Amino acid sequence: MNLQTIVKIISAVFGLLGVIFLFRIIGAGDEEIKMAASSGDFATVSPLVSLAIAILLITVSITLVFSILNLASSSKKLKKSLIFIGCFVVVTVIAYAASDGVETSMKDGEVLSASGSRWVGTGLRMFYILATLAILSMILSGAKKILKK
Repeated sequence: MNLQTIVKIISAVFGLLGVIFLFRIIGAGDEEIKMAASSGDFATVSPLVSLAIAILLITVSITLVFSILNLASSSKKLKKSLIFIGCFVVVTVIAYAASDGVETSMKDGEVLSASGSRWVGTGLRMFYILATLAILSMILSGAKKILKK
């Protein structure tokens, strides 16, 4: 058997399991699931969630393995990837340094810690920095194209 056949069989098994778990959930009904969940019983939904997590982990693992194998085949690609990863880390450090954290109460009565607040600010600042860089790169490449003509 070749790899494509094995992948098709595994995909079919995962698909069949997903359909079985979905029909179990639909058969139980919303009210029964809500009542069971309020008492801490998640047995109806847990198998579908576990299947989704397993599929996600398998997909991410395979993607990482093949990406690393592809990068390892060419030192030029590897060098370029490491430079971009380094740039992303620098942007993260800059955004983290520019952020401050303040304990914040949320709608549900919980409290977001100062550290959590700082990481939220970091994510927002990273988005702004990366969006600005993307816009600038589009403008510069467009200007370069116009000046080249």
